[in-house]
Amino acid sequence: MMPIEIFFAMGQPSGGEGGFMGSATAFLPIILIFVIFYFLLIRPQQKRQKEHQRMIEELKKGDNVITAGGVHGSVVGVAENVATIEIAPNVRIKVTRSSIAAVNNMGDTGKKE
Repeated sequence: MMPIEIFFAMGQPSGGEGGFMGSATAFLPIILIFVIFYFLLIRPQQKRQKEHQRMIEELKKGDNVITAGGVHGSVVGVAENVATIEIAPNVRIKVTRSSIAAVNNMGDTGKKE
């Protein structure tokens, strides 16, 4: 037969470890990880997405753009969901507005005029 002291040693700890406070402190690291993920991953991605949407909405004729595929050109027409881009003299392509990655009005698009 085992002494009764062994059973007490194997039992649940007494004091503040059990109950609500014990379970709240167990979830604290998970909550902390979620907060860190929010500020380091989710929030910056939402900000970039809003900036890209605003850029797409403000797209106008004459803007120099770069598509997601890396094509440089100048916008010659804008419709609801489609932008027409001139990539060389008399060479125009139609792309979906959401595929435009950047508006580059500062530099030149590589076209020779």
